[in-house]
Amino acid sequence: MKKDLLVVSLPPHISGEFRTRQIMRDVLISLGPACLAAFYYFGLPALLVVVTAVASCVLAEHLIQTVVLKRPTSVGDLSAIVTGVLLAFNVPSHLPLWMVALGGIFAVGIAKMCYGGLGMNPFNPALIGRVFLLVSFPAAMTSWPVPIVNRFAVDAVTAATPLGIVKEGIKMGEPVSRLATKVPGLWDLFIGNRGGCLGETSVLMLLLGFLWLLYRRVISWHIPVVVMLSAFAFFGLHAFFVPEATPGPLFHLLTGGLVLGAVFMATDYTTSPMTQKGMVIYSIAIALLVFLIRIFGSYPEGMSFAILIMNAFVPLIDRVCKPHRFGEGRRG
Repeated sequence: MKKDLLVVSLPPHISGEFRTRQIMRDVLISLGPACLAAFYYFGLPALLVVVTAVASCVLAEHLIQTVVLKRPTSVGDLSAIVTGVLLAFNVPSHLPLWMVALGGIFAVGIAKMCYGGLGMNPFNPALIGRVFLLVSFPAAMTSWPVPIVNRFAVDAVTAATPLGIVKEGIKMGEPVSRLATKVPGLWDLFIGNRGGCLGETSVLMLLLGFLWLLYRRVISWHIPVVVMLSAFAFFGLHAFFVPEATPGPLFHLLTGGLVLGAVFMATDYTTSPMTQKGMVIYSIAIALLVFLIRIFGSYPEGMSFAILIMNAFVPLIDRVCKPHRFGEGRRG
């Protein structure tokens, strides 16, 4: 007579309906509106950048797994495609394609596969790829094309981003009231009619993607909402006490990669905290770092660096904010 056996396995012990491929597919769908906005504002160069970034990430992952590691490829889980799209969203549309490909190879080969692949990387691969390109090719990575729809009205092909204009103007002593006439209005910032990285321009399209991810329960609202509310609070307080040193919280919320990072990169499963309490701490710290970098640092943006810095603190946050143990009674 066979005895019943107790099978002990590693967590997680509760099976859910979501699988990696399904999650990545939903993320790609959520990125679709912002992708279309990038194609509309920047044309064919934007499409070529996205295709190059995706192709380099997929090819790098496939070759590393099949040739170097001698194991089956995992490109079918779509994670390399997501990394490629996010990398493309973090670079200018006219960046030379060989630089884009180099960034994709670095993002997957160094930031992802060196740590064992999907689920084991401590830092967001797309942001690592962006920072690598920014450090290696600073001139190309900080030259921003003017949207196609504005090139007949503006006698220029490239121009500084709104954040860059404000940062430089404040540094030169110009009052914010005068700088406000040199940057797009809040509506143009919201719909994406301004210079910048491919994915950061249209906040409207990014929020549509956010709503899709919430509907599909791919992410929770905690990290994106807390990051945006905290950033609004920090910049709002600064604008209240030093009104001539910043254009206000809405401007900062709608510029740079704040919304893009809050929705699509700070929420990465592998590099963000497990508990809701940890997510709140993580999100407030990201917003605070963005505030400090933009106001007191020499770099006008700061979202990428803030997320990567907090990625390094995620293990500590998870250690302090431990999840409730299964079967353990609640205290207090």
